[in-house]
Amino acid sequence: MKVELTSERDLKRLQWRCRRGLLELDLVLMAFLQRDYDSLTPEEQCDFSELLELPDNVLLDFLHLKAEPDDEKLKQIIKKIL
Repeated sequence: MKVELTSERDLKRLQWRCRRGLLELDLVLMAFLQRDYDSLTPEEQCDFSELLELPDNVLLDFLHLKAEPDDEKLKQIIKKIL
């Protein structure tokens, strides 16, 4: 039961981190979290968390394909989001 609470707490933290300064990012990230996050491998979940560390404007450019991250694992997560 403690594992479930930790996992629920982690999910709540991710939901909070998906809330951004830009509504467009909120919608895309929250939809991905609800739709696909559970199907990610633990490594991909870590990569998603790393992606959430980026500033809004950089993340928006990545999701609009105006820019591309140098890190291959972040490229893969962006592909999954889109």
